[in-house]
Amino acid sequence: MTGELILAVDLGGTKAESALVAVDAQGFGAVLPGSRHRQPTGREIGAEGLAGVIRSLIAATLAHAPGSVVGAGVGSAGPIDFTRGTVSPLNMPAIRDLALGELVEDAADVPTTLRLDGTCIALAEHWLGATRGASTSLGMVVSTGVGGGVIADGRLVSGSTGNAGHIGQLHVVDPVGRVGSAVESGAGTGTGTGTTLEETASGPATVSWARRRGWQGRTGEDLAAAVAAGDPIADIATRRSAEAVGQAIASVSALLDLDVVAIGGGFARVRPDYLDLVDAAVVRWTALPRTRPIAVRPSTLSNDGPLLGAAALRARTDLL
Repeated sequence: MTGELILAVDLGGTKAESALVAVDAQGFGAVLPGSRHRQPTGREIGAEGLAGVIRSLIAATLAHAPGSVVGAGVGSAGPIDFTRGTVSPLNMPAIRDLALGELVEDAADVPTTLRLDGTCIALAEHWLGATRGASTSLGMVVSTGVGGGVIADGRLVSGSTGNAGHIGQLHVVDPVGRVGSAVESGAGTGTGTGTTLEETASGPATVSWARRRGWQGRTGEDLAAAVAAGDPIADIATRRSAEAVGQAIASVSALLDLDVVAIGGGFARVRPDYLDLVDAAVVRWTALPRTRPIAVRPSTLSNDGPLLGAAALRARTDLL
């Protein structure tokens, strides 16, 4: 599908967003300027409210269409059931089995494909970003949550329900004690928090970990500033996050023999050397010798990745 317009919709834990993606004759896609719209969602939103947000966004985006829209792609926070077209985002407790695919298809009046938002990230990176040309890759974000998706042997791994590839739900060993003497002399590991990568390494989880140890900041931005100022707790906390991400990547690679990993998301920029720390952690946590190193790269798609990945569901059906 080339030289056409695709409606892209991204439903995250705190906001929904839509845009038109123009696919040129060479098969490359870009967000159409002026077509991008965003609205907050939040934990308290119900099905009727969310449906209103989605319809409003689609109407605003389609008003910018310079021609016919041929299809829509939707990436959503999970879990999802792409066989039924429904979503039940964990960050929206009142939303259960919402027929999001049908809602978008009805509002836009075009064929619609739904997938997990993390798998859309993997598609975007494979199509236009940092993992282009790789046979087996992982695309992931470290932000308010941790999510991702997998391309294996040149095809998207979705699983039977669409929830495959969610690296944020892997359980990790708390990396306290693995990232420097300051950690080893600190408060220990018994925090009572969960053990998934998301519960360990996301921005909010890292802020909470630091605050439990006496740090006074409240946001990921505060944490970044504290790292830059040399705060020892902020330094340890962000190193702990990177170590956990590297641990999870090593585990995924043990199963899939990854060629390359692309990492995006705002918290992956909490310190300038964050990806270097992840890269070093991948090496430490890799159990068996590899014939080649795993390439850990920054995402090259900026904030467009989720929307480009949603559009790829229609533009790159050969990858599904």
